[in-house]
Amino acid sequence: MSDQLEQIEGVDFAVAMYREDGAWVVRELAHDLLTDVETLTHALHRFPGDGGAIAMAAIDEDFFVIVRVHGAATKVLLSDVTAADEWELAASALDVLGLPLPEEVEDEEEPDPAGDLGILADFGMSAVEMGMLLDDMFEDDLYPDETLSEIARAIGCGEAFDDAVGLMPA
Repeated sequence: MSDQLEQIEGVDFAVAMYREDGAWVVRELAHDLLTDVETLTHALHRFPGDGGAIAMAAIDEDFFVIVRVHGAATKVLLSDVTAADEWELAASALDVLGLPLPEEVEDEEEPDPAGDLGILADFGMSAVEMGMLLDDMFEDDLYPDETLSEIARAIGCGEAFDDAVGLMPA
């Protein structure tokens, strides 16, 4: 139980985002929903949305997870597969994606994303743009919250996202 509490305390923020009547709505999510992707997916189904609901979570200033549900479909993007060694949420993302846990990770090993880079393509952020942003995140040592803010900006809800998570605009 203390492991689960420690994991919940490592959550920097988590939000649900969805479009309703053409406008973005951003709501904070309870951190206890971030135990695994299945729990998070279940929680996202309660939100309406023209195009489903999206969860964005930043964990321990280290990595992020994006989960999107639309009807019965669930898409996942994990910013760094090496996080699965320490975080149940990251391990469950790999499980949902059908990917194995990474082998023993060396400290100097470059992080790699896993999942659907085109998870938000229909909202205006292509897979190529997402890949470039993730490369920038690793090369420039950007924090997950900064990267998620850029993603939110690219899909048209940057200000609402920043307000919800308490970020100051750049």
